[in-house]
Amino acid sequence: MNKTERMLAIVLELQRKSWVRAEDLASTFEISVRTIYRDMQALSEAGVPLLGSPGQGYSLMEGYFLPPVHFTASEAVSLLIGTDFVEQQFGQHYRRNAEVARRKIESILPAIVREQSNPMREGIRLLAQQRTPATIDDRQYIEPIGQAIVQKRKLQFGYSKPHQSAITRTVRPYGLAFNTNHWVLVAYCELRQDIRHFRLSRISDLVELQDSFVLPEQFKLSEYRPPDDRKMVIRLQFEPHMTERIQEVGNFYIEKIEEEPSATIVTLRVRQVEDVLFWILSWGDQVTVLEPTSLRLQMIEKINNMLKRY
Repeated sequence: MNKTERMLAIVLELQRKSWVRAEDLASTFEISVRTIYRDMQALSEAGVPLLGSPGQGYSLMEGYFLPPVHFTASEAVSLLIGTDFVEQQFGQHYRRNAEVARRKIESILPAIVREQSNPMREGIRLLAQQRTPATIDDRQYIEPIGQAIVQKRKLQFGYSKPHQSAITRTVRPYGLAFNTNHWVLVAYCELRQDIRHFRLSRISDLVELQDSFVLPEQFKLSEYRPPDDRKMVIRLQFEPHMTERIQEVGNFYIEKIEEEPSATIVTLRVRQVEDVLFWILSWGDQVTVLEPTSLRLQMIEKINNMLKRY
């Protein structure tokens, strides 16, 4: 990004926010704070009405705005792919908004940009996992949960895990995350007295309560990283020719893949055996559990139960 592009981007950033600190701008554009100061001086000399305040940063004088922004073909493709993703993975309310937004973007693009962007967009497709009729459509909860997050309202719902009855939870919703084709609610659970993650597909009877809450000042979803409580180590042995196939299939819990002359050793770190049990079983006779012993015994039990069915 050259200086002219950067200065335009700085003005757009100032239009988007009330106040922006020089340190934050420097971090956003990966330059020094001193360079930001020089850019601000140049913008001021060019007639951009800037306000500065110690501790708050910079702001644009009220009423100042840039003329409509013109998108390049690549920028237009990025925006349109974004609307495609929202139409696929969000609830009906957001899907309708995304469709309207897509039409608006397409309507303001100059003909030459549309001609350039169409082939690029046609060459990219988002492949979403098909949802069977028997599967709960977790997207139905995105809008009410999103509203509760904005309004800082508590939620109550039934939450069930595999082979367990639903337990009523009252939570303070902090944010929504999309992870490997599943929507997850990040919330403070009043039952567990800690932050927990709830898959929307396991939620039932969602109700927004009148009780409000205050989001902790230090919590930011963009910076949030859940504590790693995966304590159990599992080691598996595959035939050496299986390395590439394992890498293609993948698994969230894989920590290391080691190629040895006579075998491929895969190390996983999990919270509980159930996290990967069916993934391991899916490899049939191509995998051997090396450790822990408890998992080897569980595999023997599962295999014997399978034999009884035949």
